[in-house]
Amino acid sequence: MNNKDNDLSLVLDVPVEISVQLGQRTLPVSDVLSLGPGAVVELGKAAGESLDILVNGKLVARGEAVVVGEKYGVRITEVLNRDPAADGGPSGDKEQTNAA
Repeated sequence: MNNKDNDLSLVLDVPVEISVQLGQRTLPVSDVLSLGPGAVVELGKAAGESLDILVNGKLVARGEAVVVGEKYGVRITEVLNRDPAADGGPSGDKEQTNAA
């Protein structure tokens, strides 16, 4: 590989969507329609469990919620690495984790 193959400058200003998933729940439409102010929807994760950090819908890291001033944030505690050698190609779905 030469330097041209590793040059990331071409994509550094490409916007990506970052989202943090607190948990998820599947509900029938009838239950969703009955929700109102003050309703509580229980999520599948326990309090204190790691939050999933997604970039363009793909899980890339895990973290914990923090309060910064009057806003919420997320502290990254673990970055997930995809190991292309583990499954023979760059688009594999096997994940390895590295603690941050």
